Amino acid sequence: MESLSAPKWKAKVSTLALEMATADQIWPLLLDFFNLHQWFPSLAMCRGVHGTNGEPGAIRYCTGFSLSASSIDSQPTKYDLGNKDKSDPVNWSKEKLVSVDHVKRSLSYEIVENIGFKSYVSTIGVVPRGDGCLIEWEIVVDPVEGWELDDLVSKYEMGLKGMAKNMEDHVLGIH
Repeated sequence: MESLSAPKWKAKVSTLALEMATADQIWPLLLDFFNLHQWFPSLAMCRGVHGTNGEPGAIRYCTGFSLSASSIDSQPTKYDLGNKDKSDPVNWSKEKLVSVDHVKRSLSYEIVENIGFKSYVSTIGVVPRGDGCLIEWEIVVDPVEGWELDDLVSKYEMGLKGMAKNMEDHVLGIH
């Protein structure tokens, strides 16, 4: 008897337009693959473990608190907003940069080892919008038992909103 697998979940989230930062200013920050923790609120650490930063084949190791299989069903907590209380369980992943498109200002990566996800591919890019830009994040992931896609999307929306603000503040010299 053949086993049927559930279709992959697909979602796309985007920021409201960043009015004070251009795509050319934000793109290098996204391309800095080994340093996502500088921008993404719930990441405690992100570092390169293989390859050259920003080049396909590079692998990063990230630790954080909000996007794991064990935390998706919980409501947002102070940990999801960047508080890195060391008593909170740490979630981790190793992520491989699969492709980079400098013309479209986008990159794709996949989780190659982690707590919880069986299959995960993500594409994140910067799109010019008027005098500013917006950031788009697409994910394709195998369904995770006990989760709802809407909950995962909400977590990404919250994280992307914080990341975009941190990037725009950096461009403006606000620290």
